[in-house]
Amino acid sequence: MKGTTEDERPGPLANLRVIDASTLFAGPIAATLLADFGADVIKVEHPKGDGQRHMGWQRDDTSLMWTVLNRNKRCVTLDLHAPEGQDAFRRLASTADIVIENFRPGTLERWGVGYEQLAAENPGLVMVRVTAFGQTGPWRDRPGFGTIAEAMSGFAHINGHPDGPPTLPPFALGDAITGIFGACAAMFALRHRDTTPGGRGQSIDLSIYEPVFWLLGPQLSVYDQLGEVQGRTGNRAPFTSPRNLYESADGRWIAISASAQSIAERLMRMIGQEQYLDEPWFADHVGRLGHIDELDEVIESWIGARSCDEVLAASEEHQVAAFPVYTAADIAVDEQYLARESFTTVADDQGVPVRLQNVVPLLSETPGRHRWLGPAIGAHNREVLVDELGFSEADLEGWAAKGIVASPPAASDDAPEDTDALSGAEP
Repeated sequence: MKGTTEDERPGPLANLRVIDASTLFAGPIAATLLADFGADVIKVEHPKGDGQRHMGWQRDDTSLMWTVLNRNKRCVTLDLHAPEGQDAFRRLASTADIVIENFRPGTLERWGVGYEQLAAENPGLVMVRVTAFGQTGPWRDRPGFGTIAEAMSGFAHINGHPDGPPTLPPFALGDAITGIFGACAAMFALRHRDTTPGGRGQSIDLSIYEPVFWLLGPQLSVYDQLGEVQGRTGNRAPFTSPRNLYESADGRWIAISASAQSIAERLMRMIGQEQYLDEPWFADHVGRLGHIDELDEVIESWIGARSCDEVLAASEEHQVAAFPVYTAADIAVDEQYLARESFTTVADDQGVPVRLQNVVPLLSETPGRHRWLGPAIGAHNREVLVDELGFSEADLEGWAAKGIVASPPAASDDAPEDTDALSGAEP
């Protein structure tokens, strides 16, 4: 269980050093996953800070997005436009296993810190390069966020109700999926490096749209083989029935999925509609999809006449897969979340306790853990640049005077412009 003294031991990635030179979401999420399992992740920001520091919900002028999503990282500032910043970055990268970046293609090369340039000094280096459209192709230089990937991948087209418009998610779905792929890809590359004679690293070309496209399953194959374009089905699924959200008498929405034949049969027994079990069409998904309106009508009628608690009690008795739609307030007190410690509490750099999702997945021998939350800007400048890389105090002071580094508190209260990231215009 989490919270025991065994959880204080180093994570499985404790010997890895990762440089997170990316902004906003996709790259930083990949780095955070590695940090959760013990990697020494050094976040390199422009002296004005990552745009995430100024985005979303604020508490005491601190973004909770930043606080949560950049946990377990050490933060330094470097202006990579400046020769001194480039020199410091090269020295830092020479000590790293992984560099994660999301600048427009060619930007790092122009600054003398591209993959080939860094790998000349550190042949074992793995670089994860995140862009909206990838390093190749006619759209390689276009700006883009996860939102563009969610549209381009086909996700928005199939998300929403049939009589409504395409619908984007209200969170960074594309970036999160890409971040997970990025962390996996880095581990694939390190495995190859560490098991191959010569131990060379490699460059990883990771677009945002392709992981989302991959996750959507057979939509392209369905079009290729059957000529069908998957459309919006609301809370229904185009491959199984019953599956929907149903409103109880007390106004709670309840999710039910009967993807397994046995559960579909138990659901009909629960609502007193056993006669459907004798219908030949009820015996498989295709048949039930042909009667989806009829099935939803009888289920809606039964649930709509009962309270949420009554429905859930019956579902447990009949072993039907059903659960109410949760809010964050429900999650905060749920017995399953509490029993598994699915969320935890960590104090931020002001000493304020913050609840957040715990580390997943659960490793039995080398669990990950949250060591600290997103630090102040430049919090580790001296520790990393002077104590570890060997630059002098005079160097640090001179760079601060030129605006090449910043020490906390932030040098500027203005929201930064992501001028060089994949989502902004190059200088």
